[in-house]
Amino acid sequence: MTTDPPSIFRRLFDRVFPKTPDFFGLLSEQCVQVGHTVRLLVDFMETGDPEIGKLIKLDEHEADKVKARNTHILNEAFSTPIDREDIYRAITGLDEIVNYCKSTVSEMDALGLAPDQRCLDMALRLREGAEALIAGFGRLATQPAAAAEDADRARKSERRVEKIYRLALAELFQGEDYISMFKRREIYRHLANAADRLAYCANTLHDIVVKMC
Repeated sequence: MTTDPPSIFRRLFDRVFPKTPDFFGLLSEQCVQVGHTVRLLVDFMETGDPEIGKLIKLDEHEADKVKARNTHILNEAFSTPIDREDIYRAITGLDEIVNYCKSTVSEMDALGLAPDQRCLDMALRLREGAEALIAGFGRLATQPAAAAEDADRARKSERRVEKIYRLALAELFQGEDYISMFKRREIYRHLANAADRLAYCANTLHDIVVKMC
C-alpha cells in the first residue's frame, strides 16, 4: 500500500507553522532522569558504595545531554504550549538537582567522608520530592489541577530537608574537631541546595498550573 506524498500546500503550511514539540513529554522525561539520580543518591547514602557514586557521576553526564537537547528544542520551537520562560526554568532547575547530587558525592570522595544518618535522612526526603515532581510533570498536560498537589508535596519535602539540615548543623558543631565539622557542613549544604532547587522546580510547576487553569 502506497501513501500519497503531502501536497504542496501541506508542505508549505508545515514549514510556516511547524508542529509544536511535546514539551510536556520532554519535561516528564527529564524528571524521570532526576528521579533515577536521586534514587542512586539514597542508595549511596545507605551503603557508601563508591561504585554507586560513579553511577551518579555518569547520570550527571546523561542529565547534561537531556538538558542540552531540551534547551535546543525550546530555542528552535516556533510555539510552545505553555510559557517559554517557565519551560526554561523547569529545564535548568531539574538539571541543577542532578548537579548537586553529583557535587555531594564528589566532595565526599575528595574530603574522605562517609555517609552518615543525616545525609541519608536528607536524601530520603529529596527522593520523596523528586517522586512528586515526576508525578506532577507527568500529568501536567492532562490533569493540571492534580499536578498542583504534587508541587505542594515537593515543596513539603524541601521543608523537611531544611529542618533536617538545621538539626544536623546543631549536632555537628559540638566538640573541637573543627576541620571535620567544616568538611561535613559542606556536604550538608550541597544536599540543602539540592532541596532548594527541588522547591524551585515545584514553584515552576505550580506557576505553570496557575497559568493553565
